[in-house]
Amino acid sequence: MYILIELIGIFFFAVAGSLMAARRGFDLLGSAFLGGVCGLGGGVVRDLILNQSPATFAHPVYFIPPVLAALCVYAFTPSVQKLHRLVQLFDAAGLGLFCVTGTLKALENDFNPVTAVLLGVITSVGGGLMRDVISNVTPDLFNPRDIYALAAMVGAALTAVVWHLGIMNVAVGAGIAGLAFAIRVASIRFGWSVPLAAGHWHRPNPTPPASDGPQRHF
Repeated sequence: MYILIELIGIFFFAVAGSLMAARRGFDLLGSAFLGGVCGLGGGVVRDLILNQSPATFAHPVYFIPPVLAALCVYAFTPSVQKLHRLVQLFDAAGLGLFCVTGTLKALENDFNPVTAVLLGVITSVGGGLMRDVISNVTPDLFNPRDIYALAAMVGAALTAVVWHLGIMNVAVGAGIAGLAFAIRVASIRFGWSVPLAAGHWHRPNPTPPASDGPQRHF
């Protein structure tokens, strides 16, 4: 069941990566590669931090979703103008699933809850970050008009809490993933954001307009 959930999450992320490839004008192989990076990147980083051989290389089945995603995007891609929203939608679906599975895997390996939440967030945002860097676009992770990582953090934290309460099951995990997905989509729809790194009192005031009259120098 765990592998099935991960494969679904990989597919959603891979579709987001392949849509980005279509948006940037990549060829079909580039689409499969970018989909693979997006779908598998976060999990590989997580497994390396857990000091494990990445599951991607132990189970070749993990490479199937990126290939399917590239073929689906090739066959059914709408007009390029619609691609950005679709990238965000599929990315949100993958983020919701991976913040749960990443956190659970860390907890199952006896990591403390704080570290488990951190690994859940890394699993969720790692692939998307790599995708955006390769595509030479501003990563959603650093977009000031987005709450990308915050949605993953909420889902990962809830997963850790539910795990320690002993009530984690497929339905609860799906609900948490759905909540993280809903937060991400709502943030896109309503323009939610987190405060900037520098408060408004630290930012310089706008330069006043120059006067039309003669300037006096002192």
